[in-house]
Amino acid sequence: MANHKSAIKRIRSNNAKRLRNRYYAKTTRNAVKVLRGTTNKQEAIEKLPKVVALIDKLAKRNVIHKNKASNLKSGLMKYINTLQ
Repeated sequence: MANHKSAIKRIRSNNAKRLRNRYYAKTTRNAVKVLRGTTNKQEAIEKLPKVVALIDKLAKRNVIHKNKASNLKSGLMKYINTLQ
C-alpha cells in the first residue's frame, strides 16, 4: 500500500484516467468495426470523418501511438477505396 498522500492520490487519478482511456478506446474500436462492416461506399464516406476524428483524439491523448493512428486511418481509407 502507498505510504504518502501524493501516492494515494496518484493511484486514484491513474485509475480514473485508465477507465476514461478504456472508454474512449472501446468507443473508437466499435466505430472502426462498424465502418469496416459497411458495404455501401456512400455510407462509409459519411462515417469516415467521425471515425478519423476519434482516432486522432486517441493519438493526441497518448492512448494509442501516433503511428498506430496513422496505420488505422490508412487502412480505413484503403478499405473505402475498394468499395463499389
